[in-house]
Amino acid sequence: MADSFKKGALVRVNRKAYVGSLEAAASAPEPPAYLLEGPGEVLLVNQTHAQLRFRKPVPDVWLRLDQLEPYAGT
Repeated sequence: MADSFKKGALVRVNRKAYVGSLEAAASAPEPPAYLLEGPGEVLLVNQTHAQLRFRKPVPDVWLRLDQLEPYAGT
């Protein structure tokens, strides 16, 4: 799964995979729009998680790779 996202890739969070997860439970009840709309840039990848940075004044986050999808852009 780590091969699916590389450093520098642009991603967004898949709502269905995120809602109800442990990560969502540790955050606000409704995920912020920037998380679901993207893009977030992959900074680091380990076996199961990726560290993401968004173009907003928010902290970097670690999310599971199965919660991410490629950012298609607009």
